[in-house]
Amino acid sequence: MSKRREIKLGTSGWSYDDWVGPFYPSGTASSDYLTVYAEHYSIVEVDSTFYRMPTAEMVDRWRTVTPRHFEFTLKVPSVITHEKVLLGCRDEFRAFAEIVKSLGKKLRAVLLQFAYFNKQAFPSSKEFFERLDRFLASVADEEIPIAVEIRNKTWLGKDWFELLRKHHAASVLLDHAWMPSIPEMIERYDVLTGPFVYTRLIGDREGIEKITKKWDRVVVDRSSRLAELAEALRKVAANTEVIVFANNHFAGHAPATLTELASVMGHARSIPHLSD
Repeated sequence: MSKRREIKLGTSGWSYDDWVGPFYPSGTASSDYLTVYAEHYSIVEVDSTFYRMPTAEMVDRWRTVTPRHFEFTLKVPSVITHEKVLLGCRDEFRAFAEIVKSLGKKLRAVLLQFAYFNKQAFPSSKEFFERLDRFLASVADEEIPIAVEIRNKTWLGKDWFELLRKHHAASVLLDHAWMPSIPEMIERYDVLTGPFVYTRLIGDREGIEKITKKWDRVVVDRSSRLAELAEALRKVAANTEVIVFANNHFAGHAPATLTELASVMGHARSIPHLSD
């Protein structure tokens, strides 16, 4: 029988003032958020790098304030994925790679997150797949693990996973209002394309923001979805490492989402108690 690999849990970002009280102890300074976060989780997805290139000083601080075995995944800047959409951006990616490599063994992966592309952007998946194929080949010498996310459900299929497998890039399984469920994807396809499977719990951003824009508590019950997800991820973990990142928009409070997911998986991971 195969030995089950690790299922790592983390959140998408850590710089949320709304977490002070429910997650960070009252009075925690924003400069200490990451240090406190790392007392509870061993990995985090950095969202801020999507909006701007990180500085060497910033990355060095992330490295020094976290424990030895802590890991980061970082979104590739949007100038590469959204503005230039992989064209003529080799220098930008090289500069990004040079900075994030200073994390050393703490660098788990970088994430290429793409938007939903309509027919005006790409008449078919073939054009985008060919562009991504060329880009992944061109950056292979950087030797950085890459995960790739698309948000076009009609593009998901054997050809998509084979393309990622060709470049040993991790497939991103996305819980998102526009996309098929993660258990459905795991059932239909061989999702193991790289060194791990990368899972993101995004949910319905537009829908939840009609309820709240304060991220201090769960406002949408995702219990049944988390139970189904846990069962599906156990199957994947029989063959590879699985990384799960929860976003506040999934249920209202990402740490609480991970606590519930850990509970249904039988893990002993939890968040601090909400102070009275």
